[in-house]
Parts: sequence; C-alpha cells; structure tokens
Amino acid sequence: MYKEFYGLKELPFALTPDPRFIYPTPSHVEVMANLHYGIESGKGLVVVTGEVGTGKTTVLRWMMQRLDRTVLVAYIFNPRLTVPEFYQHVSALLDVQQWETKSDLLIELGKTLESRHARGLRTVLIIDEAQALSTTVLEEIRLLSNFESDTAKQLQIILTGQPELREVLNNPELRQLKQRVALRCQIRALPNVEETEKYISSRLLVAGAERSDIFSPGAIDYIFRCSEGIPRQINNLCDNALLTGYAAGEATISRAIIEEIADTFDMLPRADMGRQLGEEREAPARIFTAAGRAELWAAGTGSASGKGASAPAPEPKTRTAAPEQRANTRTKGAETEKRETVSPKGTTTPSADEVGAAFRQSGLMR
Repeated sequence: MYKEFYGLKELPFALTPDPRFIYPTPSHVEVMANLHYGIESGKGLVVVTGEVGTGKTTVLRWMMQRLDRTVLVAYIFNPRLTVPEFYQHVSALLDVQQWETKSDLLIELGKTLESRHARGLRTVLIIDEAQALSTTVLEEIRLLSNFESDTAKQLQIILTGQPELREVLNNPELRQLKQRVALRCQIRALPNVEETEKYISSRLLVAGAERSDIFSPGAIDYIFRCSEGIPRQINNLCDNALLTGYAAGEATISRAIIEEIADTFDMLPRADMGRQLGEEREAPARIFTAAGRAELWAAGTGSASGKGASAPAPEPKTRTAAPEQRANTRTKGAETEKRETVSPKGTTTPSADEVGAAFRQSGLMR
C-alpha cells in the first residue's frame, strides 16, 4: 500500500525470515562462521541461542541457501513431536525408506550416513525452536550423534533456540548430551542506536528505496528504545509507521508517529509507561523539605565560618535555624537574598546551588 509513496519496490520490514534482508552484525557473523566451521569440520553437535526475534531462523535460511548441493539437509521447524513422529520426520527428510521399526530405521539410516561420509559428503540435521523439544526426543538426538567414524561425525546436528535452551541442556538427565556439544554461539540484539540506523537503512536499500533517510534521527532513536534492539520488534514498528505515515501524507517518519505505534502495540519504553503521548516529564522533585534544606544550609555556613571546623550536630526535632545563624544568612548580600525563599513557618530556605556550595565548603563531602 505504501510502497509507491515511499519509492519502494517491495516491503522492507516484513516479519518473514527472508535471507536477502539479513543484516550481518558481529554476533550474526560469529554464528555464520561457527555453523560453517562445524559442518565443514564434522564437529557433530552445534548449539545456537538467541532471544526471540533476533534472527536465528533468518541465519539458518541464509546458510542453507549457500550450502553446496552435496550437503543433504533435514530441517525441522516444529519440535513438538513424539519420538515416533520425530523419526518419521527425519527419515522422510533424509530419504530413508523401507523400514517398519525403529531398529530398521537406525540400520538404514546408518547405511545412508556411512555411504555419504565415505564419499566426502555432509549430512546435516537442523532443529529450530529446540528449547521446546522433550527430554525423550533430546535423548534420541544424542543417540543419533553416535553415528561417527574414527575421525569425524557422520551426522552434523544443529540445535537453535531461545535462551531457555541453555537451561534445558543443564538438566541433569541430559548431561551426556550437553557434553557432546562441540560449538556454542549466541545471536544478540542490536547494541545501540547507530546499529539500529544501519539495520533500517540496509533493509530500505534492499527493498529498492531511493533514499535511506525516510526515518528521522529522533524516530530511529525511539525505535531503538522501544524495540531494545530486537530486529523483529524493529520491523514491526517500522512497517506500521510507514503505513501510518502514508495515511497521514508524511514523507518522513517522525518520532511522534513511532510513539503512536509503540503505544498501540504496548511497546513503549519502560521509563515512558503511564505517560500520555507528547506529555513533558516533570522536573525531579526535591529530596529535602524546606526546613531540612535550611538546617543543612545553617550547618554548612556555621562550619564554613569556623574555618574548617566540624559542623555541630543539630538538636533533635529542630526545624528552624538558630538566631545567630539566621543573622549570618541575612548578611549574605542582596544577590543571595534574591535566591532565598521563606517557608510557611518563617524558616529561611536557600536555593539548591547555595546548599550544595555550603555543604561542600563545610568539609562534610570530603
């Protein structure tokens, strides 16, 4: 709908994991390198974790598109499987036929893997959302890793999942599986506003945008704050912002538009929760009462007049300065008097700057 208005050839912020739009952050590059090394070197079991929406599936699809045709890949994206369903899925994806029992399947699968390995071919099993795998299926995966030669694993297994996958692997029942993990890596969210700007510009350019400044600097800053650097959240905000901007005839997406979208999707930054859109934040409240600030001022000036002597402790429940101290205060000059206010009880109350200066001069902040 908004493509023509913003000069785009396709939608730049779709939520589907399109590898063409991948933005290679340092953590993405690290994961790609680990996957390449793990498969090429026959490392066996590789674990990739990352928060929801950071791009794990996009990286997997990017890698699978670039694997040589000699690499046979079985990709499982729905881990909610029983053990029989899991083996049926694996056998179909790896083209293992003519089996009826689990024993038959393992024999035929072993023949396939050994034949391919002898010819220098790689076989890869990729399981996405692995944090949802049951303990029994994970144990079967460990047993599949036993297909190996004297020098390398015949089946490369890649488990990707949310950070909860680490907790799953720490289950005492899965300690044997955990010990077989050869490589671990993690995909992280975008770390700052600069990376967020580059991410947004990259996707706009891939989508055919003639200009990459469709989003104002203020909008990008607020996008980062709302999304916490998570690419899927960024995509959601940007896509809806472009739609709103098109409806309003805005050629540039402003911060106000992002605020509106973030409020609609309950994505406002934690510090802004509860504020009305466009509402200015109140100045920080004073931490001392007027009488308390007067006592602090009196203690500071009294200590300063004593040339570094320690300030006398105020009497309990005393809320007004001593007469001689008020006299000292009144002699500060016209400039000082202009900055002073009087409390309802008649207590002279200095400004915050004067209190700080007197407090530092008293030696109490050394």
